[in-house]
Amino acid sequence: MSYQFDFSIVWDNLALLFAGALTTFRISLIAIAFGLVIGIIGAVCRTSDSKIQNAIALAYVEVIRNTPYIIQLFFIFFGMPNLGIKLTAEQASILSLALNFGAYSTEIVRSGVESISKGQTEAGMALGFNKISVFRYIILMPALANIYPALIGQVILAVLFTSVVSQIATEDLTFAGDFLNSRTFRSFEVYFAISLIYLAIVWTIKGMSYLIERRFFKFAQYRR
Repeated sequence: MSYQFDFSIVWDNLALLFAGALTTFRISLIAIAFGLVIGIIGAVCRTSDSKIQNAIALAYVEVIRNTPYIIQLFFIFFGMPNLGIKLTAEQASILSLALNFGAYSTEIVRSGVESISKGQTEAGMALGFNKISVFRYIILMPALANIYPALIGQVILAVLFTSVVSQIATEDLTFAGDFLNSRTFRSFEVYFAISLIYLAIVWTIKGMSYLIERRFFKFAQYRR
């Protein structure tokens, strides 16, 4: 093999890759936070007695889950300006990721909500809790504890989905890697390095998720 490895290209451009990694991390956290809110609202609608709310939430979930993410991204970034709504590349990336994550988390949260017996809800109402308190403390928290591993798995997929946003020139980690590769033609070194950085980002999020689980869902450990 005549190819000579040269990782000095990576070391000399760590600042560029680090900036891209920070953008990826920032976009991921913002999109996931908004997406989780959307998912909780969607789950409430999906479990509602209102047929209209259920139908709207179901239509949203079906549209997002049955179309490619890159098409959703292009529609928001290239299509919405025709309606007078123009977003920056980063804003479009966050919105598309949030909507995508929201659709998948809707079904995950819904399954958790439906795993809580109606008897617990009725007991909460009998004790004098209002509907909001019942949903927050008796339904939502135990439901999130039940579906937490599945939700974290979806979070990780959402982080990896951010690699697609480079297609609209969002300056994330993949964009930085593509830029560096186009200047140096050191594909193996560049993409090996960004693969390791993606691994580091995912491991960081896994570590954060473990701390969150220990802090907020500690009670669930005793039920397993």
